[in-house]
Amino acid sequence: MSEVESFFKSAFSVDNVIFGFDGGDLKVLLIQRGAAPFRGKWALPGDLVYPNEDLDTAAERVLEQLTGLRGVYLEQVRTFGAVNRHPLGRVITVAYFSLIKVSDFALTPASFAQSARWHSISEVGELAFDHNEILDICMQRLQRKVRNAPVGFELLPEKFTLTELQQLYESVLNLPKNKGLDKRNFRKKILSMNVLVECEEMQEGVAHRPAKLYQFDRDRYHQFVAEGFSFDI
Repeated sequence: MSEVESFFKSAFSVDNVIFGFDGGDLKVLLIQRGAAPFRGKWALPGDLVYPNEDLDTAAERVLEQLTGLRGVYLEQVRTFGAVNRHPLGRVITVAYFSLIKVSDFALTPASFAQSARWHSISEVGELAFDHNEILDICMQRLQRKVRNAPVGFELLPEKFTLTELQQLYESVLNLPKNKGLDKRNFRKKILSMNVLVECEEMQEGVAHRPAKLYQFDRDRYHQFVAEGFSFDI
């Protein structure tokens, strides 16, 4: 083998970090591997890229094959290329992430995924490969994102309370329960953005005093996403 030929002996993979918000808790979608290496371990939905396949197509294919999710917008985050990150040889992976409503998708694991399940970010244990590092980097991306663009449209139900929106931000920022955001300041800032529309409805079926329901102004929301802003919370 010539020196030049040795450069063409690496493989590429894609790994998907899919965040969801459910029950006041930020979660990540993981699969349980049914194949070596790391059989039985939890991992991000990821696999090798076919030789005739581009990266974005591979990310969509792998996510659907392993979890059943399709039509998910995936954003490329970073490349991970540690020499020994895969026990079978040199594999360079490209990480993608996305934000989705858990209730909008049904999980149907297949291929080498024995199961697929939403895991609370606070309870993720040791994952296969370097997937804990990949998850951490994507969490940092998400935490920066909440300060420069609105989040919630992709994660919350169509109608929600201000408390639920604040819980989302606190979960993304990984704030302790006893050190959450100041309720009055958060509401003042989020309402001043004029990105929320007050519904003429209240919560139903709750034990406490029903709260007002809100929804996002779609046009205003996407304007903020496109232009960005500084949301110092």
